[in-house]
Amino acid sequence: MSILDGILGQVTQNADIANLAAKVGLSPEHVEQAVQALAKFHPMDVDTAEGASSATGLPVDKLQEIIGHIGGEGSLGHFADLLKGDGAGVLGQIGGLASGLLGGKQ
Repeated sequence: MSILDGILGQVTQNADIANLAAKVGLSPEHVEQAVQALAKFHPMDVDTAEGASSATGLPVDKLQEIIGHIGGEGSLGHFADLLKGDGAGVLGQIGGLASGLLGGKQ
């Protein structure tokens, strides 16, 4: 969870997975799944909360509550940009680093 906590810290003040979980009444594991799904569905041409709900099985109102605690759609967009795995986001950078260490990309 520390990677997600670090990214959330860049987007909002005093937000981490455990804190969000306590605020919305879900387990940290569910909130972690929710945040990842929200980041995934945000750039898509679908309702972010409904897409994340279909992927996680969590209620739309809880996902909208998480969006509100993160700081709204604008902050969620910034979070999604930081998280995306295409090389520009943290996950892409980690993947590139791991691949370089293991002899993949040069």
